[in-house]
Amino acid sequence: MHNIVQGAPTPNHPSEIPLPAIQATRPAATRPWRERPWRERLSEQDDWAWLLVLLAALLAIRLIALVLARTDLFFDEAQYWTWSRELDFGYFSKPPLIAWIIRLATDVCGNAEWCVRAPSAILYTVTSVFVFLAGRALYDNRIGFWSALVFATLPAASFSSLLISTDVPLLACWTVALYAWIRLVQSQRFVYALLVGAALGLGLLAKYAAIYFLLGVAIDAWSDKRARAALGGGRGIVALAIALTLIAPNLLWNATHSFATFSHTAENAGWKELPIHLSAGLAFLGSQFAVFGPILFAVLIWMAWRALRHGCEEPQCRLLAFSMPVILLLVLQALLSRALANWAAAAYPAATILVTAELLRHWPRLFRISLGLHLGAALVIMLAPIFAPEISKITGPEWNPYSRVLGWRDLAATTRRLAEQQGVKSVLTDNREVTGELLYYLRDTSLPVLIWWRGEPPRNQFEITHPFTASAPEPLLYVTLNTGRTSVPKRFGTAKKLETQGFPLDTAPVREGRFTLLRGYKSDHDR
Repeated sequence: MHNIVQGAPTPNHPSEIPLPAIQATRPAATRPWRERPWRERLSEQDDWAWLLVLLAALLAIRLIALVLARTDLFFDEAQYWTWSRELDFGYFSKPPLIAWIIRLATDVCGNAEWCVRAPSAILYTVTSVFVFLAGRALYDNRIGFWSALVFATLPAASFSSLLISTDVPLLACWTVALYAWIRLVQSQRFVYALLVGAALGLGLLAKYAAIYFLLGVAIDAWSDKRARAALGGGRGIVALAIALTLIAPNLLWNATHSFATFSHTAENAGWKELPIHLSAGLAFLGSQFAVFGPILFAVLIWMAWRALRHGCEEPQCRLLAFSMPVILLLVLQALLSRALANWAAAAYPAATILVTAELLRHWPRLFRISLGLHLGAALVIMLAPIFAPEISKITGPEWNPYSRVLGWRDLAATTRRLAEQQGVKSVLTDNREVTGELLYYLRDTSLPVLIWWRGEPPRNQFEITHPFTASAPEPLLYVTLNTGRTSVPKRFGTAKKLETQGFPLDTAPVREGRFTLLRGYKSDHDR
């Protein structure tokens, strides 16, 4: 076991907290609460109180930042909002939990952008609480406390908490499952097996990447006899049965929709050919320094290398089992095809606890530097959306990191104006990005928004739920961002070009919209 240095008595304010001690035999958090000294119990209540106060303050700041943000919905966010208007057990590219969450939020606070995104900030707060619980269970109260704060201020968490994405509920469910697994191994209590199964099932409903959790369980069970014992007595079977029961409706939806989500996921993986893309693998690995933080990721890689060469002990082995396999799998994915930076998000709840414990014990100054960098980055990330339009005036639209969430509201406003002027009965688009944005920003109109579809296998959810057909009311307003020639107007008897307009309207444009009035659709039979 590691050398242990007993910590000083616990003060009442987090700024005075000494470096935590890790007991050599049994972590304090694993002893029954009533058996602990009253000072220890009181200090744990103080930690809970301070943690909740700090997380609540961070949540409030993030919600205020969302309200003040001047960014439009990203087209994925607009697409998820549209799904939330048409609740189902599955969608073309993702499982359904994201739509259910948005529907719940918008039923409470309306359909404004901040409300659509608000669940992210709330769920990150919940996830941070379970990081605390997991860290406390594995180490002690102090490591849990700082791990929760570190996770809440990770660069990826600061950025992602201002958007709504499938990663956010995935991380919440993953961290609950991680905590339940840790407690299951420690106590062998059946209730934690139930919690593992429920969290894993909901995680799969958020994003299929939750399946990586089973890999972590398998590696942990292979390396630790207590983990193997935790799966015995029917506990592993029951947990898996609960997870399968929760994901079953989505599997049935896929079976009745040509396994659309699975096909899309496989297409995203892009394994049609298998060349080695060394630059893509290095780029993905490099992106994780931004996702997790440069110091934290460097320490994580060093700890993984040390464990590979010299072995590891609990709880490091357990945390490595639920972090490094995810990262290594996605490095392999990037080498074979491509992998986006956020795809490894599930690795970082366990990695946060692991690296926080290591830094606090051996490099406390480096820990403070890392936390300071993350707090500074969090401040910039929260403030930047408030000034997003002005950034284009400084950098130009091509270098504005928020260019993809600017101009959509203006595009919809022009669409609305032309539709009213021309007596339009339907709006026609030719890609999912424009379709999703117009469905959201024209939500208070009766105009149907349809996507051009030539009858091939659907390429997105809108081609299933909002396809253009010959029965679409005319005249139609065709809205496209395609700057080249498009064949759509040729399928109509008359096509009148109306406008070409750059968007946003009040700053440097980041996209150009073209508007055409269409009448007299000619089907293949009429041609």
